[in-house]
Amino acid sequence: MRIAITGAGGQLGAALVEELEPSHDLVTFARSDLDVTDDVAVAGAMEAARPDVIINCAAYNEVDAAEDHPIEALNTNAFAVRALARAAAAIDANLVHYSTDFVFDGTASAPYVETDPPNPRSVYASSKLLGEWLALDAPRAYVLRVESLFGRVASGPPAKGSVAGIRKALQAGAEARVFEDRTVSPTYVPDAARVTRQIVEQRIEPGLYHCVNTGHCTWLEFAREFARQLDAAGRLVPLRLADFPMR
Repeated sequence: MRIAITGAGGQLGAALVEELEPSHDLVTFARSDLDVTDDVAVAGAMEAARPDVIINCAAYNEVDAAEDHPIEALNTNAFAVRALARAAAAIDANLVHYSTDFVFDGTASAPYVETDPPNPRSVYASSKLLGEWLALDAPRAYVLRVESLFGRVASGPPAKGSVAGIRKALQAGAEARVFEDRTVSPTYVPDAARVTRQIVEQRIEPGLYHCVNTGHCTWLEFAREFARQLDAAGRLVPLRLADFPMR
């Protein structure tokens, strides 16, 4: 199977390359190779590559910065996805696109399911929700909502995100401030890549899926286990959402 991966130089993209390369013909596009916000460039690249599947890992993930840079967030998280969906339709390819738990408002008392109505509360969240809708315009599209990505493959870039920040603080012997009242189902990056491979190989029903690891915990519980496994000297400082200013 011929598979094109955009955002291949990122945390998730690198994991997908490692997962798929042994058994598929890959065409990879890092940020320097393809500007996904350029509709003409996207159409030309996909027409030249003619993949059976397009997997989009390109994203604007700076949640707070998106409040000040909404155009950049929308261009990457929404309108670039529209270009990829149109390219997929033109070459009769499947499209896989990743979204986020941020499309919900976080006030639920039970785990969210795919039929729960979204309620984004930030520019970033709104741009990702719009990207979902535009992705699903492709004839055969998979939108996979991931949450709190962590982990990396050896060939990938340094890990980033909440878990990477916790690890850095703990290993430096510093304070790691973590929420005790936010419950999450973190997604281990190699697992997300493995499930993506299964989806494209097994050709499951296209649509919207939640793609996270089993179970859930608070960020504080996660950090305590992380600190135990690292045998780190840093200190965990519990925070409550109501007491922490967030954009």
